[in-house]
Amino acid sequence: MDLSFSPAQQLLQQSARVFLQQRCPIERVQELALDPRGFAADLWKEIAALGWPGLLISPDLGGSGGSAADALALIEELGRACFPSPFIASAVIATTALAQVDGRRARDLLAGLAVGTRICTLAIQAGAATLESGRLTGRALFVPDAHVATDVIVLGRDPAGPTALLLPMDRSGIASLPLDSMTGDKLFELAFADVPIRPDDLLGAPGRGVTLLAPALRLGALARSAEMAGAAQRVLEICVEHARVRVQGGRPIGAHQAIQHACADSYRDVESARWLTWEAEWKLATGRPDADAAVAAAKAYGAEAALRVARRAHQIMGAIGYSEEHPLHLFHKRILAASLLGQDRTP
Repeated sequence: MDLSFSPAQQLLQQSARVFLQQRCPIERVQELALDPRGFAADLWKEIAALGWPGLLISPDLGGSGGSAADALALIEELGRACFPSPFIASAVIATTALAQVDGRRARDLLAGLAVGTRICTLAIQAGAATLESGRLTGRALFVPDAHVATDVIVLGRDPAGPTALLLPMDRSGIASLPLDSMTGDKLFELAFADVPIRPDDLLGAPGRGVTLLAPALRLGALARSAEMAGAAQRVLEICVEHARVRVQGGRPIGAHQAIQHACADSYRDVESARWLTWEAEWKLATGRPDADAAVAAAKAYGAEAALRVARRAHQIMGAIGYSEEHPLHLFHKRILAASLLGQDRTP
């Protein structure tokens, strides 16, 4: 089992780090956190030009034809930069689901996702909306980035069973309502008021929605694990830098054994979360029978480990770590949100 990055993945990470440091430094992340949209359209266009949203899309549709490992390598850097975007929902989960079905609608949307002109979100709360007599009614909660999405994948309750639908966000009868979020994530309630459903709106066969979405949600959970590991890595770097320069009692606080132990514990948590994520990816890629359990373990442990790193960081940083002027709270909130998003089970 070789979990080391390929030269192409190393280059992808290095180029992503340079781009994000230049175009989305933490000061801009702080600005976007206070922006009602929480999203920078210009940055999305720039990363689309770099091919990031099309990383998992086949070349014949304008994508790069990359692997899940390539995507995870990139997502680690997005987490490290606390980059605000619908990347995981659209470029990972929705893209993976759409790639499994035939049909012009799915292919056209994938082509749009690859070049960044379309963004797809997910409304997959089980039993939230009912599909009956060609109409969709009900509501779905906690839909991410509905205010910037052009399309949505909906899991509707059908007599045949849960059925996946692909709908444009401007379809008559679809309305979105913003929800308050402690982490600042842009979450919405989608209301479906007798939304007309056409035959080509179906993704896959009726009643097969759970089967269709399961691989996409599994990869989404792994993507959240990589995002948390990347964010925790940056938190650790911030703490080590602070411990070197913060002088108390005539010497840097990093000279105190208690701070050294805290940083060492954080390093252990970051590395174990990262390698559990990459081991799970390896098991998925090689078809191991325990791959699902490995993904669940990486997500569950990664959430606990990354949150420990964030909480420990507040203690190391002291009062400044609890101030909104310092970026630590952004990483803590991103980790907390990621720990709750990206299901490691089918809906």
